[in-house]
Order: sequence, then C-alpha cells, then structure tokens
Amino acid sequence: MEKYWITVCPLSAHLFPSGALNHENLCLFVILHLEEFVSYTDKEEVVLWMNTVGPYHNRQETYKYFSLPFCAGIKKTISHYHETLGEALQGVELEFSGLDIKFKEEVMQTTYCEIELDKAKRDAFVYAIKNHYWYQMYIDDLPIWGIVGEADENGEDHYLWTYKKLEIGFNGNRIVDVNLTSEGKVKLVPNTRIAMSYSVKWKKSDVKFEDRFDKYLDPSFFQHRIHWFSIFNSFMMVIFLVGLVSMILMRTLRKDYARYSKEEEMDDMDRDLGDEYGWKQVHGDVFRPSSHPLIFSSLIGSGCQIFSVSLIVIVVAMLEDLYTERGSMLSTAIFVYAATSPVNGYFGGSLYAKQGGRRWIKQMFVGAFLIPAMVCGTAFFINFIAIYYHASRAIPFGTMVAVCCICFFVILPLNLVGTILGRNLSGQPNFPCRVNAVPRPIPEKKWFMEPAVIVCLGGILPFGSIFIEMYFIFTSFWAYKIYYVYGFMMLVLVILCIVTVCVTIVCTYFLLNAEDYRWQWTSFLSAASTAVYVYMYSFYYYFFKTKMYGLFQTSFYFGYMAVFSTALGIMCGAVGYMGTSAFVRKIYTNVKID
Repeated sequence: MEKYWITVCPLSAHLFPSGALNHENLCLFVILHLEEFVSYTDKEEVVLWMNTVGPYHNRQETYKYFSLPFCAGIKKTISHYHETLGEALQGVELEFSGLDIKFKEEVMQTTYCEIELDKAKRDAFVYAIKNHYWYQMYIDDLPIWGIVGEADENGEDHYLWTYKKLEIGFNGNRIVDVNLTSEGKVKLVPNTRIAMSYSVKWKKSDVKFEDRFDKYLDPSFFQHRIHWFSIFNSFMMVIFLVGLVSMILMRTLRKDYARYSKEEEMDDMDRDLGDEYGWKQVHGDVFRPSSHPLIFSSLIGSGCQIFSVSLIVIVVAMLEDLYTERGSMLSTAIFVYAATSPVNGYFGGSLYAKQGGRRWIKQMFVGAFLIPAMVCGTAFFINFIAIYYHASRAIPFGTMVAVCCICFFVILPLNLVGTILGRNLSGQPNFPCRVNAVPRPIPEKKWFMEPAVIVCLGGILPFGSIFIEMYFIFTSFWAYKIYYVYGFMMLVLVILCIVTVCVTIVCTYFLLNAEDYRWQWTSFLSAASTAVYVYMYSFYYYFFKTKMYGLFQTSFYFGYMAVFSTALGIMCGAVGYMGTSAFVRKIYTNVKID
C-alpha cells in the first residue's frame, strides 16, 4: 500500500514516494494528495488515527485528542504520516491511537490502557463533559465521531465513555463503512483507575468504494424544497431584472440617441438656446482616469482573479468529490489561486496602463499581495489567540513559511508575467472619446442620485439573489454539514454576476444622466456593497442560528467572515465594473461627438 504525493514547483513537477517529502521541501507550495485506491490484504494493519477534540457548538475550537488525559494503546511504532498544506491550515492533528487493528480480524472487548484519574485529570474530563466535548477519529480516511462523556440530570455526577465499539464494513479488500458505538459509562471519581477498552467487528457490505462517503451527506438539508425554491426565485428575478434593464435602457437610450441626433441637425444658435442635458454632456470626462488609479486597478485585478478562482474551484468540485479528502478543498483553492495570478496581473496592469499610471511595478506588488496580505494578516491575528488557547488551529511555523514562499516565489512572478502581458497587449487607452484637459464641473443633483446613496442601495438586489445560498454555505462551514451541491453554487455564482452587472449598469446610467462622470468607483463600490449586507447577515446567523461562544470561536468566526465578505465584495465590484465599462464604451461609441 504505497501513497504518492505530487508537488508542483515553479520550474518543474516531481513525483515523490511518501517517504521522500517532508516539511523541509519548500516547493510544497501546493500538494495534491493522490492516494491510490487503498486496498488491504487479510490481517494487514489498519490504522486508527485520533484527530481532534473540542466543544460541539464551536466547530473550529479544536484541540489535540491527547490534550485531554486519554491514554493510548500499547502499540507505539507506525509508519510516518505526512500532512498536506490544507490539512495543516485546517488544524488536522492526526496522532496514532496505539490500537492494534487488522483487516478482517475481529477483536473482542479488550482493555488497551488504564487512566490514573487524579484530581487534575478528573477536572479536565469534567470541563470537557460540561462543554459537550466530542472527538474525531479516522480509519482509512473515513471520519468517526464520538462523545467524551455525559452528566446526570442534576449535573452533579459526570460519566466517561470508556468502551469504543467499532464496526467496520468492507467490500472485497477495501473499507467502505465505519461505525462507532460508545459504551461503558464510568463515573468520574478522583484517585481511581479507569480501564479503556475497544472491540472490532467486521461485516461484509454492499456499499461501493466510490460511494462510501454518501452516508455523510445530508440530501434532506441541501436538496430541500426551500433550496430549489430559492434558486428558482433568484432565476426568475434575473429574468425579470434583465428584461427590465434591457427594456428601460433600450427605450431610454433610443430616445437619447434620437434627441442627440436631432441636436446635431440644429444650427449653432439653436443648439446654444436648447436645453442640453444627459450623459452625452460628460463625453469629455467619462473616460478620465479614476481617483487613486493604483489602488483601483489593483482591486479590479484581484477581483478578476477571485472570480477565476471561484469558477475553477467550483467546476473542479463538481467533477471531483473534494470532500472525500481532508483539506483537499483548501489545497485546491490555494493551488488555483497561485496558478491564476497572471489573471490578476493582466487585468490590473492593463487597466493601470490605460489610466496613464507610471508606477507599474508598485501596482504589480500591491495587486499581487492585496488578497494574501488580507488573509494572512487575519490568520496571523487569530493565530495568536489559537496559540494562547493551545488549539490545533494554531498554524505551525513551517506552514507559514510555506505560504510565504508561495506568495514570493509563485504568485509574484506569475503576477509579473500577467502585468507585462496586460500592459503590452491591452494597455493602450483606445477610448471612443478624447478626454478634456480641464475637468467639467459636476452640477448639483437630487440626494438619491448622489454616489454614496447609489453605493448603499446597489448591493441590495445582488444580496437578495444569494442570501438563501449563504445560509447553506455558512451551515456547511460553521456547523457539521458537508457541502456537496456545487451545481447549486455554480448557478448562484452565475445569477450573482448577472444581477450585479445589471444593477451597476442601471446605477451608472442614472449617474451619467445626472452629468456626474465619477462612475468607475461608483460602479465598483455599488457592486461591492453586497459584501456589507453579507457581513451583516453573518451577525444574524451567529446570534440566531448558532450556539457559538468564547473568545476564540467568536474571533475566528467574525475574522474569517470579514475575509470572506471582503473577497466577495472585491469580486462583485470587479464584475460590476467590467460589465459597466463595456456598457459605457458601447453607448459612447454609438453617439456622434464633436
């Protein structure tokens, strides 16, 4: 039974046997864990890994299994186990249980160790039981969960489950099912000895190896009629919104074109006496560079990259069951993010060049490190709290070095390539209208046409199209559900993009019609304001849909929800800007300008 790892380096790809790769290989910037279908021979060793233990209501607050005073089995030697980068970042802490389990060899109830229960150990178990601690184990990559103990009705006496009853299903020479029954309830009394025991029963199963994770999925939750209805509702909203936008804009633009054509036929005297208004009047300023072009172009480039990553990861998740491998989703996302760095450089660099930016190297650095700095900064802050709590979520120093190496030796060079291509291939400011040397004064307008109001209102409809899906995504991440309906997620992503583009186009049209040419930041922020509503929804979810508590879990939740919301906002802002930019270019191309 040989396991292989593939590690992709900047210049080459190498295939290592499992014993040749360790944490000192800095080119493990991404590791795709390619375990061949594991098969066993009779009486071959089957490893029971102990992972983590923690409170049920705080899913991310986990500790090493043996941080509680459990004892291990007598078997001490075992082949070395390697973590993937995703596992290390997610706090997976696999430790050998010491239990002797062999394939198809049944074990009657056997004592594997005894706990000398002094007062300190009893207090640790009592605290764990009061906080509903449970633990996770793995057999052949199949997760198993068990409860530490329970209290009586009065909450005075506390009991520890001491007997692990394992029932393992096999199909041919592969393990396809594992069940754990906790028995042997023993009262916790100081200065006593508690015997820990286990048994193993093997049974033949008809479950196929490819379908062995189906038991962990929850179709009744994710494929509930409400989920289908929300998708249908969002889809109908898209049809209505696209139709409404098309009808309004086409009729309005047709009238605008007719009016401007009529003005072209007037002589100079009539034109001077005429009441000129509308978006044509700002043709000399509409393609003026935005304020703070370096930051703006970096945000657009980062948003295009996040969109690319989201699209690719969702497609991969639809084709491959990433939930069957520990940390595979995170490892895939890191790999795809690093590989799509040229997208960031291309769009950010070309936009910065079009806006006349000269400090392109600084823009490249800002664009390359904008998202990694935000994510790593948040993780670094939360890591201090995790270290204080001695939690398994504390990121090891070697993993942090590996992530830094990814940023400097993979993301930055690829971003440089994209920036150079963007500046040379599409960095020419080929606008349909020339930009006036002197900016046009912006006239006063009604309060609801102000950019700040448009920005606040712009995110309501995009949020309305995704907030039901947000509930399912939050539940899969912050509760004990495995998200697997990536077809739904793809539909929601498409719907979100369409709604965002439609809303930002309408907002920009009204803004330009009010002769306000500051449409770049307005289109970006009106789409990005969706993130504000998502983050506000996360507060509702925390207080009304979960039972989380404690500094660690609270900081972990709101810290990473801020990262998620910010990334979503940058992506929506970039999508909104790109759609609006095409719209603005189109309408000014089709009108005659003196």
